[in-house]
Amino acid sequence: MADRDSDVLTDVCVIGGGPAGLALALLLARSGVDVTVVEKSSSFERAFRGEILQPGGLAVLEELGVLQSARNRGSHVHDRFQLLSGGKAILGVDYKALPGPYNYMLSVPQQNILEELLAACRREPAFRYLAGTRVTDLVRDGGAVRGAVVSGPRGARTVRARCVVGADGRYSKTRQLSGIPYDRRDVFTFDLLWFKLPATGEPLRDVTIRGGGGRMLLSYSSYPEGVQLGWALPHGGYRAFAARPFTEFRDQLCQAAPEYAGRIYERVRGLTDLSLLDVFAGTAREWSRDGLLLIGDAAHTHSPLGAQGLNLALQDAVLAHPVLLKALRRSGPVDAAALSDYTAPRTADIRKVLKFQHIQAKGMLGSRSRAVEAGRHLMASIVHRTPIGHKLTRMVAFGNPACRVRSDLYATTGAARPAPPA
Repeated sequence: MADRDSDVLTDVCVIGGGPAGLALALLLARSGVDVTVVEKSSSFERAFRGEILQPGGLAVLEELGVLQSARNRGSHVHDRFQLLSGGKAILGVDYKALPGPYNYMLSVPQQNILEELLAACRREPAFRYLAGTRVTDLVRDGGAVRGAVVSGPRGARTVRARCVVGADGRYSKTRQLSGIPYDRRDVFTFDLLWFKLPATGEPLRDVTIRGGGGRMLLSYSSYPEGVQLGWALPHGGYRAFAARPFTEFRDQLCQAAPEYAGRIYERVRGLTDLSLLDVFAGTAREWSRDGLLLIGDAAHTHSPLGAQGLNLALQDAVLAHPVLLKALRRSGPVDAAALSDYTAPRTADIRKVLKFQHIQAKGMLGSRSRAVEAGRHLMASIVHRTPIGHKLTRMVAFGNPACRVRSDLYATTGAARPAPPA
């Protein structure tokens, strides 16, 4: 247990300084809430995979005032998504045809987004950041969560809070400590091997998936390295893959994307040049308990298809902000019932996304049967041109259309401070 002299008293303790955690912390701090973020890493200089922002995520960052500064650090605009099979375009989405101003995707290093969000948070007097600090336990009072025990550079400490927000990712320690069951769904038949190649010429404006025959290769321009690629291999099949000659894999890559062959042979020389992503979906059975809220990947985990994770996390923060703020303005601890105005509608949103991603995966990987694959391609092409197809495109691009930053709740505009604990 932490020494009382080192205890931290705060309104909200956010576990995890990723996009969801920092965005929510910024919104709450601007609303006059005392916020403490606990982040296990001491810096943002680490590998990230979620680097593509959809229009919905771009709108959130713009409303938070950090989009332009993140873009100024370096980024690439993508205004088209295409699915290729056998060198032919099966499906294409022209983002320029979507309503503006954010009718494009943006590839931007997640580190840059996080650093800009953190810088904005630090300008708020009600914000505290505990870097290099891990959560080791939750403080409980009966069945309710009343804070977190953390361990960091100053040793063990207790962060006492009216609400703890678990925003610590797909393998959430907060979720584990709470005892909330997590339903992992291995509904995807593939994992992804990520690697990067140096750029030559102008950046690619297309995000491209080469699919078919049970194989898939994802590619897009990534700042500053060049081109980000992801190769699908059978789910859970990495050990068998690693046992085969590496030259077989490189030959398959070059066959799938001959325009990258020279750079592949130069830069992709062994397993250490690859990064494995275990692809699965999952949801926590509960997103809230008395004194506890889960957001982002801690509550719902997605495949990388459609570049949804980063954008859903940012929108989680925006949608949770007014509900949590309302709960904090009541006296006493925050209870699960007070958070249901966020969890109930957001659960419905996420169910739709998970269902669509499962369908996407089947269509992009294709089948080893040419007849089955031809049928899927025809169906995808037809559906894409229908009102249903347009609706699905907007869901991927914009997420929840009602998601808007409630800047009218900021303390600088006259919003009341949260009520003190009872």
